[in-house]
Amino acid sequence: MEFRDVVRTRRMVRGYDPDRLVPADLVDRILTHATHAPSAGFSQGWAFLVLETRETLDSFWAATTPPGAASRWLAGMRTAPLIIVPLAHKDAYLDRYAEPDKGWADRDESRWSAPYWYIDTGMASLLMLLTAVDEGLGACFFGIPPQRLAAFREAFGVPDAYAPIGAITFGYRAADRRSASLKRGRRPLDEIVHRGRFHPAA
Repeated sequence: MEFRDVVRTRRMVRGYDPDRLVPADLVDRILTHATHAPSAGFSQGWAFLVLETRETLDSFWAATTPPGAASRWLAGMRTAPLIIVPLAHKDAYLDRYAEPDKGWADRDESRWSAPYWYIDTGMASLLMLLTAVDEGLGACFFGIPPQRLAAFREAFGVPDAYAPIGAITFGYRAADRRSASLKRGRRPLDEIVHRGRFHPAA
């Protein structure tokens, strides 16, 4: 598939064929592509929790879903045969930039203009989403509710030093309902692009 088509056709997919598993070599390709994301100082401060057995998938939904929650969205998402949880590791960045070649003598977080541990892990996540499209899969990135993070960590032994920035479901597409948010439409370039100088909206 041409790259322009991968970008143009990418969307969040919320319904999957539960009887079609994602082949192991394809899972490895998704993960390998994720590691080609840029990272500040080549810190590579990320980890990826892969859930693909019925037991681990059920444990994920039990840990991350508020009691009594039920929705068409959740029913469709639970059909995914694969979930990958991208985890950001801030300490890897603070340690890396305290090394001699970076010139910082300490791990002071205030030196950072933005939390690149989250940004870089987000870019790795986007590469996984694009790989899914290129391979004929559907995928959806979504957040884990803050009040469910402790249960998630306990269920999968995730240390506090690793922060889940969200989770991604993968699988072969089934009929699903397009998000109502799409009715908003994509903002035109002339509203969001500022050439030469920022021009506030009138």
